[in-house]
Amino acid sequence: MYSQRMELLTHAAVLARFGHALSDPTRVRILLALREAPGYPAELAEQLEVSRQGLSNHLSCLRGCGLVVTAPEGRRTRYELADPRLGHALTDLLGVVLAVDPDHCANAADEGCC
Repeated sequence: MYSQRMELLTHAAVLARFGHALSDPTRVRILLALREAPGYPAELAEQLEVSRQGLSNHLSCLRGCGLVVTAPEGRRTRYELADPRLGHALTDLLGVVLAVDPDHCANAADEGCC
């Protein structure tokens, strides 16, 4: 019984980190770009049309959540998904169709729900 509880807590923490990463549109765009191929900060910033500083902050968040890792290449740093299964998970999530109540989401946005 104790083992099952620990497993649930671990799974919940992982999903919470993933949810936090997905809660920001720029972080989602970064994850989707890295799903396609590893990337370098300067190129990602240009591709996603965000400032380098903003991109750096989001990459730091994604690293802290354990979703991306870095690989030094000389003077450059390459970013990639920490686990290839994250790319599959993102692809699966893109296939989910949500029936959204626009009235609820319009009101809930102020409360941080949707």
